[in-house]
Amino acid sequence: MGGRDGRRGPLRAVRHTRAPLRLVGRRRPGRYDPRGAARAVRGLAPAALGRREVTESGTHPRHDLDQLIHAPVRLSIMAALAAAEKVEFRFLRDTIEVSDSLLSKHMLTLEEAGYVKVEKAFISKKPGTWLSLTPAGRAAFQDYVAVLEKIMKGSPHA
Repeated sequence: MGGRDGRRGPLRAVRHTRAPLRLVGRRRPGRYDPRGAARAVRGLAPAALGRREVTESGTHPRHDLDQLIHAPVRLSIMAALAAAEKVEFRFLRDTIEVSDSLLSKHMLTLEEAGYVKVEKAFISKKPGTWLSLTPAGRAAFQDYVAVLEKIMKGSPHA
C-alpha cells in the first residue's frame, strides 16, 4: 500500500499537526532538485549574491592565501615536504597522523595542481612511494608562509 490513506500515485500534500505542509509519495522527474539550486548560485557573480566585490586596493593579506594549501591536512603535507627533499608515504602518514586514504586524496589534489611530485618504485620487491615538492610547490608554500607572516605582523597591505 502507498501512503497513510492507502493510495498510490503522484505526490500529494499532507499536513500533520504542528508540521508544515510537506509532499509525500513518489518524486516526479523534473521536479525541484535541491542540488540544482546550489549549482545555480555557484555561477552567480558576488554582487548577485549580496556580497561586495573586493577591489585590489585595500584588500587584506588573507585574500592572498592559496586556498589549495590552506586546508589543514594539505598545509601539514606541504610543511612536512618543505623540510625535506623526499619523504616516504608511510613516514608522512604517521607524521601528520592521517589515514592512507585521506593522505592519498590530498596528495592527488596537490599533484594535480603541480605542487607535489609522486614517485613509485620497488625496493627489495616491496612497493614504495616517495613524495617531494616541485619547484612550483615550493614557491607556492613560501608565498603562503610570507602571507601568514604579513598577517601576523599586522601589515594590511602587500
